[in-house]
Amino acid sequence: MNAGYGLTVRWSLEDAPTGVEQKLRDYVIGTSMAKFMFLDGLAFKTWRMSQGRWFEGTYIFDEAVYRDDFQSDFEKDAAEAAGSKIIGSAPVTIEPFEVVAIAEGPAGFRRGPGPGTA
Repeated sequence: MNAGYGLTVRWSLEDAPTGVEQKLRDYVIGTSMAKFMFLDGLAFKTWRMSQGRWFEGTYIFDEAVYRDDFQSDFEKDAAEAAGSKIIGSAPVTIEPFEVVAIAEGPAGFRRGPGPGTA
């Protein structure tokens, strides 16, 4: 049995406008986090970014049906998603995956940026 059902959504930042990274940070902290806190079946979501290279949402769902339903709905309007609008292009990757295991260390998960982080 696996530990979850994942989905990666990645946008390229290579041709994105200057300042897009801060706009993405502001959107995630100001709007997106709250949106996903109540998504049925979602165990957790992370937002990852490599400045100038890519921005990514990684979702982990408890059951495949939740992941598959979310993916199907997202793909219908991916080019109009908030991330796509901020970046100026649609995702380059939408990929489901299996989560084999999750180990949480003693520090646990943080829900947003800590003091002194961007």
